[in-house]
Parts: sequence; structure tokens; C-alpha cells
Amino acid sequence: MTRPANPVEGSQAQPLVYVIEDDEAVARIVTRSLAEFGFATEWFRDGGSVLRRLKQAQADLCIVDLGLPDIDGIELLRQIGLQSSCGLLVLTGRGHMIDRVMGLELGADDYVVKPFEPRELVARVRSILRRRRAQVSGAEAARHAHFAGWIFDSSANTLTGSDGAAHLLGVAEAEVLRAFLLRPHQILNREHLLAQRDLSPADRTIDVRISRLRKRLEADPQNPKIIKTVYGAGYMFMAQVSWR
Repeated sequence: MTRPANPVEGSQAQPLVYVIEDDEAVARIVTRSLAEFGFATEWFRDGGSVLRRLKQAQADLCIVDLGLPDIDGIELLRQIGLQSSCGLLVLTGRGHMIDRVMGLELGADDYVVKPFEPRELVARVRSILRRRRAQVSGAEAARHAHFAGWIFDSSANTLTGSDGAAHLLGVAEAEVLRAFLLRPHQILNREHLLAQRDLSPADRTIDVRISRLRKRLEADPQNPKIIKTVYGAGYMFMAQVSWR
């Protein structure tokens, strides 16, 4: 999908929102309202379709209906969280507190109950994306990331250990490490870590970079504690990170 400049957010790329909703009338209202305010959208009638799509292209945010024909919405939130670090907004007719709590515990950023006011929905989408952008921008504005006894200088691509020895990282390794440090405790798939889409399943580039980073960071690279593999989903950076 071509994503032209967004008139709402200035020079930033047009945000892409996946709408997972089996009611065509509701989906039409949501997608039309988002388009009016500068969002690109793709509509999916069921959970399986969006999970397949996420393997090809990542969205900035997913709007998830809990009452889908093929998979419970709560389970879909969990599976999206395994594949993507996108924002999550629940849009549903279920008003029960247990659904709201479970949705938020599974990583949803907000929860809207039907019937809804389209402009309020758009405002909530924009609010989620602003908060997420501010979190990443705040980290990117700082230069040094501190984690597990290491200091990473993101401007010089140097990694300094507790012994004071500095190691110059290659550009490829530094890019992967920076992606982890900007999003610790989140599952990142190969597309996130390589900033590419539509990678071949046979592409092992990321595995080589992860292996090199583990050799540098881990006390035992065969039993990693910092960069964990989440089988079938990607990798997760487990250390606490502070940017200064």
C-alpha cells in the first residue's frame, strides 16, 4: 500500500491501522473515519487473516473486535502481541469488566465499547500513537543506553563493559541492538529487527546478528539471559534499559 505524507501529522509517514471487525457496516464507519483524518487502513473480517498479514507487513496500530468468527478477540490480542509491537485498541460490544481487564492485561492501549462516536475513536487512536511515538522519541533523543552492566553509545556505535573496555560494533549489529534497546521486554520479529518487510523464510541474516550480539553480551551465549528467543515469534530483550 502506498502511504503518502500525512496531512495531520506533518512530514511523518501516514500511519497504517489494521481494522479487525467482522461487521462490514462497523468496519466501513471505522475505516472511513480514519481515512478522513489521514490514516491508511486495511480491513480484516477475521483474526487469521490479520495474523497472516502481520507476517508480511507491520501496522502502527490494530483495532480489534473481540467477537470474531474464527478466534476469540482476547486470544487474538495475545497472538498479535507475539508478532508485533504495534498499538492495540479494543473495539467491542462486550462491556463486561473482565473483558476490559483481560484486554488491558494483554497489552491493549485502550478499550472502546460499541456503540461509539467515530470522532472519539479517531481521537483515541491518535492519542495511542502519540504516546508510543513520544516513548520512542524520548529514548532516541538520549545518546547512551545503560543495561546489565553495559553502556551503548548510540552515536558512536560503541559498547562499553563494566571493566571499562570499549568495543566498536559493526553497523548491522548496532542497528539490531538499538532496536532492542528502544523496545525492551517486547517481542520483536525479524522484520522489526531488520527494518524490512516481506523477508524470505530462508533469510537467516538476523540469526547471524543475534548470535554475534550474544557472544558479546552474554556470559553464556548458549544459555542467553539478555536476548531471549520466543519460538515462532521472534526475540525479546530482557534487561532493564535506561537512556541518559
